[in-house]
Amino acid sequence: MALHIPFLSRLHIREYIALILSICLIGLESFIAVITLALPTPIINFCYRLTRRLFNHLSSPSSKRSRQKKKGVWSSIANASDFIELCELYGYYCEEHVVQTGDGYLLGLHRLGWRQGEEHVRVNCGDRAQGVKKKVVYLHHGLMMNSEVWVCLTDRERCLPFELVERGYDVWLGNNRGNKYSKKSVHTPPTASSFWNFSMDQFAFHDIPDSIAYILETTHQKSLSYIGFSQGTAQAFATLSIHPALNEKVDVFIALAPAMSPKGVASSIVDSFVKASPDILYLTFGRKTILPSATMWQSILYPPIFVRFIDTSLRFLFNWTAVNISPHQKLAAYPHLYSYTSTKSVVHWFQIIRNGTFQMYDDEAPNPITSNRSKYYKVAKFPTRNIKTPIVLVYGGSDSLVDINVMLKELPRHTVVKEIPHYEHLDFLWAQSVNTLVFPHVFKALEEYAGSDTRPLEGQKERRWRSPGRYGGLLPESSRLSGSNNDDDDAGDESATGPPRRRSSFDSQRSVKSLTGRFGAKGITLGVGKAVSGVVDGHGRGEGSGPGNDRERLLEEDSKRRKSVLRKKRESELPVVS
Repeated sequence: MALHIPFLSRLHIREYIALILSICLIGLESFIAVITLALPTPIINFCYRLTRRLFNHLSSPSSKRSRQKKKGVWSSIANASDFIELCELYGYYCEEHVVQTGDGYLLGLHRLGWRQGEEHVRVNCGDRAQGVKKKVVYLHHGLMMNSEVWVCLTDRERCLPFELVERGYDVWLGNNRGNKYSKKSVHTPPTASSFWNFSMDQFAFHDIPDSIAYILETTHQKSLSYIGFSQGTAQAFATLSIHPALNEKVDVFIALAPAMSPKGVASSIVDSFVKASPDILYLTFGRKTILPSATMWQSILYPPIFVRFIDTSLRFLFNWTAVNISPHQKLAAYPHLYSYTSTKSVVHWFQIIRNGTFQMYDDEAPNPITSNRSKYYKVAKFPTRNIKTPIVLVYGGSDSLVDINVMLKELPRHTVVKEIPHYEHLDFLWAQSVNTLVFPHVFKALEEYAGSDTRPLEGQKERRWRSPGRYGGLLPESSRLSGSNNDDDDAGDESATGPPRRRSSFDSQRSVKSLTGRFGAKGITLGVGKAVSGVVDGHGRGEGSGPGNDRERLLEEDSKRRKSVLRKKRESELPVVS
């Protein structure tokens, strides 16, 4: 019979070794982060240039050509400073909103409600004498992310928000408290530990319901459709389970890579942290934000090396291969992957994994002396079986964070399940085939449960103007990129003394930004419009000899299109002669 020592026997000896090693590594990382902050900028820039030259020297000529071929696209996306600039790259008009939660946090919301050329049209304004009415779709990101992860794709057709806008939806994107767009409170500053004293409980009781209430009040709609990714699905599960009235305001809940009771992590080192006491986790990571040094690594590492670093970390933690995401998509998206969140929210997930239950945060740390603790104390569970909103789960067959059988036991019977066999977790955001394998399930669910209510309001015709450079935005044409003969990644980069600066426009085109503000329900609306001007020489779309020729060509094409539609309609209406 094995010897049982109270407290010490909670973990195996190898797990204690892994735990000590993890603490040493985290301490080393913190030490490097402090040194990096103390170093002067020239030294940091030198490290960046050194890693760049070293990587290019070790890379094969074919890999360098591949990166250079797409560099004009991925570098523009990677260097975009915020959500609005990412949308500007594809020529979409975006609004910023701020909503105040019941406990005083200020959350950033982004709105994409206009197709290109539709910026002058009022959408869901509530006045039936003007504007257009559109169905509302709300998207929410995952753990340690922000709304940028939805729009940092290298192809417009693989970007879900843009595709929804083109299908006539009024698209809103939310942000959790503490991240890049929600790092403010009316009560405490982010420098205080009390600011970071939140977990998924606060997301469910405040962030999601308050954001939905603000969106519905602003758009004058009775309901909306919810699309979540990863933790964004868990927040919806929790929110709908504890707010019965909110089920009437959500037409359908589409869960991409759903998270409720993850199996765990592949690494035994991290798994030891999962089983450890919250006190050890707080001692290791602190009680504010978790892994703040991630931004430091991004600033000093050359982008391809940073991508390798992230891929290695994901394989180590979750055994993900990321083979479905193209290399240039990783270069574009990984710089937008991380955003701040609290250590407590990660500890909350560790509790869920350790107990195998989708529960609220356990404020009372387990006492090793009390072996029958569960007899006298039970952590409240999220009653997810009470959800009345239609649920559509779309999960990956290779996603190590999804245990679909355990999840279905805790969900209502009306839940619909769709599997993408070879997909991993992040594939639902950035995979090369996401538009063909995932989007059809999303569009079908929206049409089936939410319907289409996109129509002009009374007395107002819906006006659309399709520009010659539709979908082009500020991104360079791929035809010009592929024609480059320079195989060196350092081309055009040698003059830079450090990491590339994030830019808001390109030399070949100019952008004009207009900012308007108005007070809305429980929040502030910041409307940011992007008007793009300038014509680029070339032979691509939107590139001609002059505006007059473009206008005549468009009118001619439109006339031919209309005649073709009318002819087909007449043919379909002809009587059939037997």
